[in-house]
Amino acid sequence: MNSKKPIGIVVDEAADLPKEIITKYQIGIVPLNVHWPEIEKFSGENIYQRIKELEKSGDKSFAKTSQPSPAAFLDVYKKQLENFEKVICLTVTSKHSGTFNSACQAKRFMGVDGDKVYTVDSLNASAGLGLIVLKTIDLIEKNYSIEDVLKELVNFIPQVKLYILLEDPKRLEASGRLPSLVANWIRKMQKIGIRPLIGLKEGKLAPIGIRKGAKDLPTAMFRELESKSKSLRSEGKKIRVAIAHGDNLTRANQLEELIKKNLENTEIVFVNLADDVLGSLVGPDCLVLGWAPME
Repeated sequence: MNSKKPIGIVVDEAADLPKEIITKYQIGIVPLNVHWPEIEKFSGENIYQRIKELEKSGDKSFAKTSQPSPAAFLDVYKKQLENFEKVICLTVTSKHSGTFNSACQAKRFMGVDGDKVYTVDSLNASAGLGLIVLKTIDLIEKNYSIEDVLKELVNFIPQVKLYILLEDPKRLEASGRLPSLVANWIRKMQKIGIRPLIGLKEGKLAPIGIRKGAKDLPTAMFRELESKSKSLRSEGKKIRVAIAHGDNLTRANQLEELIKKNLENTEIVFVNLADDVLGSLVGPDCLVLGWAPME
């Protein structure tokens, strides 16, 4: 008797999903790679704490990141296919990472079993990618066929918004993911008390707005979400929100409370620490928010 479930999920570490969700839905996780020898000598519970220690020492080095190898995906595919008939693999945006390419290569290496693996470029990251995973779970639980799940994701992915607020753009600038022109604009705005937001447009990092008069990052992020989701919520439509943070749970909780108290028709699905790759690029105390319509 075949005891396998119909559809399983593989996603890279950039989805920033809490462990409870990963365990509950048997999600296969592919680790991302951060190369930063200088930081290894510093102690801390996570990369954000070690970055702070590194900067206190005067070290001005930056991390180097790389996509997982095809072999890393291959291992997770094989494990998932032991429990599932077919697998959907969701990856961080291909506009800033070769992760999707590695996922596709691994599928090709599998021969006929590769026909059981379906790769999807999320064109998103962090909390936004996490929301796409949760949407996929919703569709699977409604007994959608894998073909219908993929069709729904094509429509859903462009609707997922990702906002990032950070203290300093220097790491994104050094990595080449954010042009110096944009990084300098962020610095100028911050000096005059304006909070610039960056996010993903068609999978690529770009400035997405500014918030004047916001006393802190949670308030600035809340105002952006409130403004951009207003028309949907006023129509009685529900939105789903996910929050990630750079080891500043106080800020994340402040944002969560602002949303819960002030925004109707809004569900917060998780608050979690942002992954190491994102942390190496946006730094400590960052605040990340993903949101999307629930239907």
